[in-house]
Amino acid sequence: MTNPNGQTPAQPTGKRQLHGATPISSESYEDKRASKRAVATADDEPVAGGVAAFPGEVVQEMKKVIWPTSRQMVNYTLVVFGFLIILTAFMSGTDWLGTRLVEWVLIR
Repeated sequence: MTNPNGQTPAQPTGKRQLHGATPISSESYEDKRASKRAVATADDEPVAGGVAAFPGEVVQEMKKVIWPTSRQMVNYTLVVFGFLIILTAFMSGTDWLGTRLVEWVLIR
């Protein structure tokens, strides 16, 4: 199978590349690198405002948070406690059963 350029496509090399790909020429590679460099130079502004701006940014982000209502918090807390009770009972049962098994094997 050939592509419009008359070349055989490269074989897949990973999960993301499920079908053959067209071979990359050095010209197209250099074009991509040049466009990435142009984008990088356009965005050379400092990203953060520094240490002094941090508390203000934290306050801004905290205002964006959707806080749960008190009823939701009670429900979440009950779910966590219920899960902990079930998990504790399971671990306790496993420990008890393991103890009995070891005693049965060693004492018998």
